[in-house]
Amino acid sequence: MSCLVDSSVWIDFFNRKSKSPEKEALERLIANDYALYLCPAVYQEVLQGIRDDRAFEETKYILQYYGMVDVHLMAAANHAVNLYRGLRKKGITIRKPVDCLIASYAMLGDLHILHNDNDFNQIAKGSGLKIYRV
Repeated sequence: MSCLVDSSVWIDFFNRKSKSPEKEALERLIANDYALYLCPAVYQEVLQGIRDDRAFEETKYILQYYGMVDVHLMAAANHAVNLYRGLRKKGITIRKPVDCLIASYAMLGDLHILHNDNDFNQIAKGSGLKIYRV
């Protein structure tokens, strides 16, 4: 099993003061050399909020160690549109539509998602998104 790690977990991971079961799960996965992946939206979300140049470069270097999900951009975008619309028809409204894009990368890449964001639980309720359980 491979895993896409959401920015909500990476941000906690890079914040030394933060503690969460998801951060601990990521630390275990890294220690066991587990197959971890990013998608462009996660990469952007993690890096864009870093103000310190040195921390930015260090974080970028670490993130680039992990693979980028190999899914065509238009396939992911179209899947995200259809996912969001399909969930709305089921009465499930996702607060951050970019989470549908991240979920689409996970689904199209046949990956579980490790997250700390309730949107992904809502997406999983109405779709085939696989959640990595901590």
